[in-house]
Amino acid sequence: MASSFSSPATQPPLADRVRPSTLAGYIGQTHLVGPGAPLRLLVDQGRLPSMILWGPPGVGKTTLVRILAQQLQRPLRQLSAVQSGVKEVRAVLEEARMAPGMLLFIDEIHRFNKAQQDALLHAVEEGLVTLVGATTENPSFEVIPALLSRCQTYVLKHLSLEEIRQLLQQAVAHDPELKARNVELTELEALYQLCGGDGRRALGLLELVLSHSPAPLPGTSQPLQITNEMVMTLAQQKVVLYDKGGEQHYDVISAFIKSLRGSDPNGAVYWLARMLEAGEDPRFIARRMVILASEDIGNANPNALLLATTAYQAIERIGLPEGRIILSQCATYLATCPKSNAAYMAINQAQQAVHRQPNTPVPLHLRNAPTGMMKDLGYGKDYKYSHDYAASAGNQQYLPEGLEGTRYYNPKPIGKEKEILAFLQQKWGEEYGY
Repeated sequence: MASSFSSPATQPPLADRVRPSTLAGYIGQTHLVGPGAPLRLLVDQGRLPSMILWGPPGVGKTTLVRILAQQLQRPLRQLSAVQSGVKEVRAVLEEARMAPGMLLFIDEIHRFNKAQQDALLHAVEEGLVTLVGATTENPSFEVIPALLSRCQTYVLKHLSLEEIRQLLQQAVAHDPELKARNVELTELEALYQLCGGDGRRALGLLELVLSHSPAPLPGTSQPLQITNEMVMTLAQQKVVLYDKGGEQHYDVISAFIKSLRGSDPNGAVYWLARMLEAGEDPRFIARRMVILASEDIGNANPNALLLATTAYQAIERIGLPEGRIILSQCATYLATCPKSNAAYMAINQAQQAVHRQPNTPVPLHLRNAPTGMMKDLGYGKDYKYSHDYAASAGNQQYLPEGLEGTRYYNPKPIGKEKEILAFLQQKWGEEYGY
């Protein structure tokens, strides 16, 4: 079968052929280069600090550096940390003395050892060069503190499905090879899931699909429709089709949360795996676990909220694939915790009470009395300072008139809440009926 997409062996790959040269054509990272974003503001002002670009592969780090150099009309020199040593760094720094404002781009800067990074310090501090280092690793661990403190760190993110769509559409519209084949991006879910938010990989997959597609009949201009089945067949991988904006998205996360709530770690891990394999944003999963830790576990195990919050923060710093281990640890922990929705129910009932009576006056003894007139009006009168009393001797009414004795918080006799319940029974048993 003849191929409809044949290009010379010397021709650059599609990702290089369609690389944008201006910020207007740059796709993704709107939090950095969108209107009003930090880097866009600096470029608009004609300024650029030394910086570290930290992000996963294929999200536009190299492209962004080239655009910045071009828009600011700065000389650009690029070194690969894999192929360069101290000798090459020093040679470039000597060159920089003859080229003021040089932008020195070091790809994979995390591969530089301490001596190589040390060689950059004075040049960066003196402003001899503007350093831009790109890394897929956490710069807190891989870049020496002295150099890191002299650079601004910007975090780049995986491309979303919509951004991948824009990237591929831009390629179809501008690359002569793709335009000649009249490509239609009918379905993108499989392409997106296989590329994992990596724009370079998405373009490479598209190019691979085209190279294995049948040529159109002579004299026809039949469009080539890119479908999920076509991509999966070529890639020889089974892809979990999962619409992150549709019903499957909500059904699967619902099954995951209900498995956690129902204390089934096996079901929880299965639905977690389904979401991860489908390319779900790990931060979305972690965010939902933080909510569940408070809503469904609460004070039955207060450590649940601490672990879930820590897991969310770790995911933001580490990302995938390693982040899947953190998500699994958190999910299995939450699933096996004692459960209580008492805190959730308490705030619901208290808010309902506020909606019914939104302007109930604060009791006089609970009011602050910063002036003599307020004291004369009885503000703060008869207030008992809790630390001056033992056990229930210092009890007083903290609810407004008409709501005295209303109980909103009902801890369950399980986990840590069992201790909380015993404390409340001893202190407030009579007043609130614990």
